[in-house]
Amino acid sequence: MPKVKTHSRAKKTFKITGSGKITYRKPTRGHLLTKKTNKRKRALRVQGVVHHANLDFVKRLLRLK
Repeated sequence: MPKVKTHSRAKKTFKITGSGKITYRKPTRGHLLTKKTNKRKRALRVQGVVHHANLDFVKRLLRLK
């Protein structure tokens, strides 16, 4: 039986914290930043945490289960 491969995009997108939470970088921070407010850009700096409704799906992509 062949090896089960991890989803390549998922392993680049998601990181697992020490406490077991899965974080990701929030979108829309790459370019066109001059039109975005400072408040909005500041909020985008914070890592997003995967919602519990999507946790099983993300874990399956990362082959954690």
